[in-house]
Amino acid sequence: MVKESSEVFGKTGPSEAVAESGRFVTGSVHRHLGRLTGFMLLGFVAVMGANLIEALYIGSIGTIELAALGFTFPVVMSLQSVTMGLGIGASSVVSRSIGKNALRPAKILITHSFVLVIVFAVMLGASLYPLLDSIFRLLGASEQVLPLVISYMQIWLLGFPLFAISMVGSTLMRAAGDAVKPSLLMTVGAGFQVLLGPFIIFGLAGFPQMGLTGAALAFVFARLISFLMFAYYFNKDDLFLFETKGFWQSSRDIMHVGLPAILANLISPISMSIITRLLAGHGAVVIAGMSVASRIETMLAMVMWAVSMSVAPFIGQNWGARKYLRVKSALRVSNLFALSWGFFSYCVLFMAGPYFISLVNSDPGVVEVAAVYLMIAPLGIGLMGIVGISTSTFNALGKPAPPLIISIMQMLFLSVPFALLGDYLFGYKGIFMGGVVAVLVSASICFIWLRNTIRAGQVAGV
Repeated sequence: MVKESSEVFGKTGPSEAVAESGRFVTGSVHRHLGRLTGFMLLGFVAVMGANLIEALYIGSIGTIELAALGFTFPVVMSLQSVTMGLGIGASSVVSRSIGKNALRPAKILITHSFVLVIVFAVMLGASLYPLLDSIFRLLGASEQVLPLVISYMQIWLLGFPLFAISMVGSTLMRAAGDAVKPSLLMTVGAGFQVLLGPFIIFGLAGFPQMGLTGAALAFVFARLISFLMFAYYFNKDDLFLFETKGFWQSSRDIMHVGLPAILANLISPISMSIITRLLAGHGAVVIAGMSVASRIETMLAMVMWAVSMSVAPFIGQNWGARKYLRVKSALRVSNLFALSWGFFSYCVLFMAGPYFISLVNSDPGVVEVAAVYLMIAPLGIGLMGIVGISTSTFNALGKPAPPLIISIMQMLFLSVPFALLGDYLFGYKGIFMGGVVAVLVSASICFIWLRNTIRAGQVAGV
């Protein structure tokens, strides 16, 4: 059931004056954000851990298969970004509705969000299916790698609508005040993918040996399990309210934030596609090395995703209730954590990176490229956290334009130009360096812009 407004916010004391006093607000925000982030992180650890283990499985088959998996990365990221954009839009309108204690409209919005996501994901997956050959040729996949990439993605796309429902469902559960269940459901689905993978990848226990195709099938079956669990608990917790009236208005409200969020989220995968194309010019070994290293980096960087996604419903609810000090305290705590975690992550990856790489693949060329990546790219983890927190906050406030502007600026004037310059000066190492410089500039712009927006909103009382 959708929780009462005070429960969603977290109890803040007997009066608004006391609740909005400095130390108490900070402590309350620490506890509430810590709880939200902790449970969300559990889900992310499971999902990204499953991706890393998938890379480990594929890496044991061969470097070509690992390179094929690397080519799928920007396309999979693009589709996940679309899903996350829809989730951001839905979460924004639902959390602000709950913040105003409008619980019945919130349930209707949740139901309409599910319908919108299913239709959108099916149409998108169906439109991409016949274009896979052209897409991966454009990304630079060789004739040796191309058949493997296409066969993987053809199966993966079958599970995309199921994945979309699970992803958006988890954000809506959190927007409705449940931090625990979505993370547990994500963990169960990821665990099923990890357990099933070896049987159909390597042909254990009488199953056919399917290699990279088997990894895609494991993803589809795991997403089906997640879909069924989310649908069951949404119905059980009385979060659905089936009503066709107002569907188009709900869709417009969701897409008002969701469409710019989708476009903003797509900028990063588009940049990644261009960077993948640049890296492909240095050979399949470089792509394979990047594939291994980026999955290892993600295991620590996903903490930043958990923080930014936890901040969004919290800020949306408190902004709707005009609890501005809690909003500012949440941002201060989140940004300080992002920088601290970024420093910690870099130290871990710098020292232990070569060991982690050796667990996935022992090819000397792959190991060398992956080690270089982990010496450079993780410098931007904390800065990526600040960018993610800022864009999530803008969307939670119902202001989708700044994230879109920032994302377009980052691709056109920062990520791609610096990658091209780095490639020209230092080869593939320079491409990694360019990414760090780009995110440094972007994080600075995000921080200043959001701070000014919060101040203006508080003065206006909106």
